Amino acid sequence: MATLGDLERAVMDVLWNADDALSANDLRDRLHASERAGAKDVAVTTVLTVLSRLEAKNFVSRDRSMRPHLYRSVTSRAEHTAGLMHEVLGAAQDREAALARFIGSVSPAEAETLRQLLGASSRHSS
Repeated sequence: MATLGDLERAVMDVLWNADDALSANDLRDRLHASERAGAKDVAVTTVLTVLSRLEAKNFVSRDRSMRPHLYRSVTSRAEHTAGLMHEVLGAAQDREAALARFIGSVSPAEAETLRQLLGASSRHSS
């Protein structure tokens, strides 16, 4: 899974938070309104370059049927995060130790959520 640079992540955050597809100008305006460092003064040409890179990495899709082109995220933020977690776990030499360390660092509420999700998962796979 491809990693994201700071500006790529800022663009993806805007797309993940958007209800609909956005143009590069819409994205630039939302980036300017954000509080993220480095995202306040970007030009639309820079946004278009970032969108092109994100499209090549399969993070965004572009609707070319109209002008201006509209962009949307290909996956949700949760799917992206899960993919990153799976990639990191897959690279671990000792998966059990990595899982144990992760589980040991979660809050009691997160641990309960994990228990519920694992219970639901085991019921569906039976």
